[in-house]
Amino acid sequence: MPRARGGNKRLQSRKKILTLAKGFKGKRGRSHRIAKQAVMKALKNSYIGRRLKKRNFRSLWITRIGAAAKQNGLSYSTLLGGLIKRGVVLNRKMLADIAARDPGTFAEIAKVAKEEAQKG
Repeated sequence: MPRARGGNKRLQSRKKILTLAKGFKGKRGRSHRIAKQAVMKALKNSYIGRRLKKRNFRSLWITRIGAAAKQNGLSYSTLLGGLIKRGVVLNRKMLADIAARDPGTFAEIAKVAKEEAQKG
């Protein structure tokens, strides 16, 4: 019979779960059975949260761009439509950053979009 090596796998498994549950309140951080359920739920929620974060940031960028566009006399859709027709390659993240940090530059971008929107 081959020699068993690597220690007790059951203890290693429990230690891994309890390490992940470190900081949880009450028995959720101490009892293996309850910690296992709590860790599974926490990992599921963190997976979901990573996807929601992307959605929430895109929504924030759109709101910021829309507000800055209104200050320059445009709607959000007119601004983006004009930029796309003109071939300006700026994503929403960059546009929102420019709108928040440098309103003068955003006004120039809005002017370009406004000219394109009035053409056609």
